Amino acid sequence: MITDMFTSKQLAAFRVRLKARIHRLEKEQDISSDQRNAVTLDQQSVGRLSRMDAMQQQAMALATHRRRQSEIAKAHATLKHLSSDEFGYCLECGDPVGHARLDHDPALVLCISCARQR
Repeated sequence: MITDMFTSKQLAAFRVRLKARIHRLEKEQDISSDQRNAVTLDQQSVGRLSRMDAMQQQAMALATHRRRQSEIAKAHATLKHLSSDEFGYCLECGDPVGHARLDHDPALVLCISCARQR
């Protein structure tokens, strides 16, 4: 049972950390939105290499955006999972994930053994 693994104070701390992570990631998404915009073709102001650099930067910004979106979704899922009796147990083998791993990242869903096997 979840009450055997974590106190309500620990669970509340996990919630606070996850909400702060979501807020930080969403703020980073807002700040970087200009970098994801389409690169316009303007031969007068930008040379071919500069445009290629701009396109590469845009591709990296889009990849970062997707990674952030994934992290936000993972944090939201963990917030929902916190209130279940299954939080803190490995999704593959059912063993406890471990306090140190969850203290490091409350969104981890695999124990160290299962994580190493991946």
